[in-house]
Amino acid sequence: MARGNKPRAGSLQFWPRKRAKRMYPRIRSWNKVDTTKLLGFLGYKVGMTHLQAQETNPSLKAASLKNFPITIIECPPLKLFSIRFYKHTLHGNKIITELLSSNLNKELKRKIKMPKSIKATEPQEYDDIKILVYTQPHLSFIKKKPEVLELGISGSKEEKLSYAKSLLNKDIRISEIFKNNQYIDVHAVTKGHGFQGAVKRHGVALRSHKSEKKRRANIYGSQTPGKIRWGMPMPGQKGLNTRTEYNKLLLKISNNVEEINPKQGFHQYGFVNSEYVLVKGSVPGAKKRLVVMTEPARTKKLFQTEIKFIKK
Repeated sequence: MARGNKPRAGSLQFWPRKRAKRMYPRIRSWNKVDTTKLLGFLGYKVGMTHLQAQETNPSLKAASLKNFPITIIECPPLKLFSIRFYKHTLHGNKIITELLSSNLNKELKRKIKMPKSIKATEPQEYDDIKILVYTQPHLSFIKKKPEVLELGISGSKEEKLSYAKSLLNKDIRISEIFKNNQYIDVHAVTKGHGFQGAVKRHGVALRSHKSEKKRRANIYGSQTPGKIRWGMPMPGQKGLNTRTEYNKLLLKISNNVEEINPKQGFHQYGFVNSEYVLVKGSVPGAKKRLVVMTEPARTKKLFQTEIKFIKK
């Protein structure tokens, strides 16, 4: 009888495959841009649909309409929680002090313990500035508890400070940060599937009903050396991982909710009520999950895309 053969199963691209510590990621590095601006924004995944668009690629002889799958991300305005001052040390960046906003939403009590005093002085010496922002999901009628996340700013120390102060006690909108037809990086936590076996987790093949003794192929490796290697496909946690997708095309930023809202609303989400973005392709995570969009870390050639039709 012929011997069955199959290549090894299970991607080694990400390892270990462990659960995320929280439902939204922490961004550890920020790309540098020429202007002084906020380097990221937060939104909630709504769902997917498709549209027809025309790409202005000069290398194409005849420009034709193409169907694109898109992901809708609702982006209610952000609010500034505090300005953080950092100092470089041998053990990494340390927070020196923090200037809190004087007007904080009452919904923040659901997420964190509110500070008793907001009096703080600006330090004389510091090396970096970042800001702490929080979302306003109650504007989208998704939930009441906001998320708090740290975002980076581009520019020199003085420019960062003046820009951060200009954001105090005002709404930060995504149309002020990003623009149509630009690339972004998307950070999110993927869908969780719990504890799964090697077949579902890694795609290990099941043997024929005529095979002897074992139902599954060899997932424990060779007999010598007498140990299980770290790359062997084994049962364990599937999904709920923090992942990043690079160079996702942001097709459109709009607040015209009638353009995308179906009559019955989006499945497991409802209606979009504030500003939203259309991102080409899929985005990690389940519906209503927080998605962090940042400036792209990798450069890529960009062609302008003109939207002709959006499916509701």
